[in-house]
Amino acid sequence: MSTDQPTRRRLERMDDLVSLCARRGFIFPSSEIYGGINGFWDYGPLGAELKQNLKALWWQRVVRQRPDVEGIDSAIIAHPRTWEASGHVEHFSDPMVDCKTCKRRFRADQIEDERCPEAPKKRAITDCDLTDPRNFNLMLQTQIGASSEAASTAYLRAETCQPIFNDFKRVREAARQKIPFGIAQIGKAFRNEINPRNFTFRSREFEQAELEFFVHPSEREKWFEHWQEERLAFHRELGFDDDHLRTRPHASDELAHYARAAVDVEYLFPFGWQEIEGIHDRGDWDLSRHSEYSGKDLGVTDPDTKEHYMPMVIETSVGIDRTVLALLCDAYSEEEVGEGDTRLVMHFPAGLAPLDVAVLPLSKKLAEPAHALEESLRRRFNVFYDEAGNIGRRYRRQDEAGTPFCVTIDFDTADDGKVTLRDRDSMSQDRVALEGVAAWLSERLEA
Repeated sequence: MSTDQPTRRRLERMDDLVSLCARRGFIFPSSEIYGGINGFWDYGPLGAELKQNLKALWWQRVVRQRPDVEGIDSAIIAHPRTWEASGHVEHFSDPMVDCKTCKRRFRADQIEDERCPEAPKKRAITDCDLTDPRNFNLMLQTQIGASSEAASTAYLRAETCQPIFNDFKRVREAARQKIPFGIAQIGKAFRNEINPRNFTFRSREFEQAELEFFVHPSEREKWFEHWQEERLAFHRELGFDDDHLRTRPHASDELAHYARAAVDVEYLFPFGWQEIEGIHDRGDWDLSRHSEYSGKDLGVTDPDTKEHYMPMVIETSVGIDRTVLALLCDAYSEEEVGEGDTRLVMHFPAGLAPLDVAVLPLSKKLAEPAHALEESLRRRFNVFYDEAGNIGRRYRRQDEAGTPFCVTIDFDTADDGKVTLRDRDSMSQDRVALEGVAAWLSERLEA
């Protein structure tokens, strides 16, 4: 097989990726057998592994490698006063418009000059019966207990950071941390988006990885710059090239009500530049508000100077689902590997790929030694076993899954004690001794 560098075509149409994700079990609509439910998605075997690998890398870089960051896992439902203090009850809304003609609801800023965004192309906006814009709170409500009275109303959290502020005092004291230090968590958040769109980019249920870093007021600018550099370096580690990655500072008129400054990390999707992470200087808004609403002093006292102050907060908030989508878009490639021969391959970084290696016996007659190798490799790697179909088709299936390496056991293995290891990206093949397979894989995967 030729090892010449193939001609690569990146993803151009989101429909191609959506089709691949459903067919290979990365991502597909939730409740699909009932027609799906807009804004909710399920991650299949490959998608769940990809997502888990991303979360594990984030946790390793942000929490475990830093002595000044503690991790938590908070409840999805917080005391309702949390969301009054945070400003979500008052501010967390979008202006919405209802179209009485097409029976759809959408954000007022999505209305073009000429056409209804949810209507057939032939319908002009003047043919739609539109309501006046009105604010629509994006928090999802639920009831606690058997009562349906207003007192039992609670909210699914709209962001994962507010429980961190609730837990700030408890975590600081339990972990014996001093300012500056951070609290991080990964978890689900929920927003009743008016118009979910662009596959998983804007959904009603999504996952965030957030860090709230608490600093002395005199050091807020230093730490704001520090976390911008750290987070941009993380996304480069994911394999995103600079031509598909950028930072965008917020203008003063687009800052959230709590933010003193904000910078977005944006990725160039097929549908344009979009945010995958935000770095915010939240000031003392959150701790001050929760101190006021709870009646508990969340300020700290410097043990040396005896200064009592309210810490400032530098936040980093990455959308896990959005970043997974960026990884899928970035990895997608259609390559001409010969005359009339095209392969679809997902070029995931090896440490993030859903599968590490596939074990492929050349024939079902070789199943016994192949299963033995599979079992030994599973102790260290995520392994897929496949003995169905010709070897070329099996390679192509693993290319679509993004599996970095395949190991093939053939009829010579019993004689020479060697197997063939194939590299996904170059399609080059090495003959390696059976006892050296694990070391060969470790060297390349860890690199």
